[in-house]
Amino acid sequence: MSPVVLTVLIFGSMLVLMAVRVPIAVSMFGAGALGYVVQTGWLPFANFLNTQAFARFASYDLSVIPLFILMGHFATKGGISKALFEFAAAVMGRFKGGLAMASLLACAAFGAISGSSVATAATITSVALPEMRRHGYSGRLATGTLAAGGTLGIQLPPSIVLVIYAILTEQNISKLFAAAVVPGLIAMIGYMIAVAIYVRVVPGHAPEVEDAPPPLTLHAVFGVAPIVGIFGLVFGGIYGGFFTPTEGAAVGATATFLTALGKGEMSLAKFKECFLGTAASAAMIFFIFLGADLMNSALALTQVPNQLAGAVGSWGPSPLIVVVAILLFYVLLGAVMDELSMLLLTIPIFFPIVIGLDFGMPKESVAIWFGIMVLMTVGFGLIAPPVGLNVYIVNGMAKGVPMGETYRGVMPFLISDVIRTMLFLFFPIIPLFLVRYIG
Repeated sequence: MSPVVLTVLIFGSMLVLMAVRVPIAVSMFGAGALGYVVQTGWLPFANFLNTQAFARFASYDLSVIPLFILMGHFATKGGISKALFEFAAAVMGRFKGGLAMASLLACAAFGAISGSSVATAATITSVALPEMRRHGYSGRLATGTLAAGGTLGIQLPPSIVLVIYAILTEQNISKLFAAAVVPGLIAMIGYMIAVAIYVRVVPGHAPEVEDAPPPLTLHAVFGVAPIVGIFGLVFGGIYGGFFTPTEGAAVGATATFLTALGKGEMSLAKFKECFLGTAASAAMIFFIFLGADLMNSALALTQVPNQLAGAVGSWGPSPLIVVVAILLFYVLLGAVMDELSMLLLTIPIFFPIVIGLDFGMPKESVAIWFGIMVLMTVGFGLIAPPVGLNVYIVNGMAKGVPMGETYRGVMPFLISDVIRTMLFLFFPIIPLFLVRYIG
């Protein structure tokens, strides 16, 4: 069996398993096991699985994932989202479309302590959606805004997607977090501009004048002070050299728990839910890691990824054309896979190709810039049809709003995503701006 045919067999097996609704981790594991056994036999496969599972799960770097997830669960259960939205609504409520903009601001702030798109979308929706509907916002604008705003949960640090990218490519997590700050803020501002344009170009989806906008009180300001303190403590400590990202995640989880406890929102039942939810999410991610490791190892044995990298280099295409092709592939892949699975499956293949091209930048800068480009594209896949995980989550919480309306609602934000991605593609200095200040 030729290497190319074997590669097609491995990918085809994975897609067939996914088509019959087998979990993605199991699909990758099964396809990888098939490819490995066909090439090496059962005993080498069993030996590899024995050593690889321990080597992967015993890695200290992986401990940062459950810690940041736990931090996000404490934030979700601790009533922090309500304080964020009240403050954002008080600041933005005086503008046309102000509550939608406030929802985006709250999503960005919550994402900065949760690192999860799904958690951000679900948590802020539970607080903001009833308020927007009560003030006369259409289901299309309200749900579209919240679905898009949820993607800010992974576009700002501490993004779980960036953590996994850093582990896969052996890059500095702190530098990747720094690189994500400016693009994440531009994403938030771009979404707010999209709302401002939409409510003026397409009337009837937001009230002309906000009825009695909430006042900016000391209570609202003090309500967000703990969130600002947690963010400053975690990232100030990391960039100040006081602790590593893993230690920062532990400090952040502890500080978020104490904040929730101080607000009287953390009961014993919620405390247990936070740890059970963290265990379930971490187990899923780790199993996807193992499945992707096995599949990538099977593909590596075929030598096709190396041959592909060599072929791309010998063709001499423009490096930007190669990156554009990879990003378009991610958009298509996002229709059938979640963001973590996409990264774990494709980064070991695409990263060597990209790092081998000449962009006129140091290799570390290329690796960081490419990570941000992938992050932007992953966010695109979370709201783009036909799947759009965030769209399903928000629409499921918005009773009476047709799915088609929510998809129409995310279109202005998808346009913003395309413009922003093109901006970073041609001007890498933007995401790399803060990296130069990290030692």
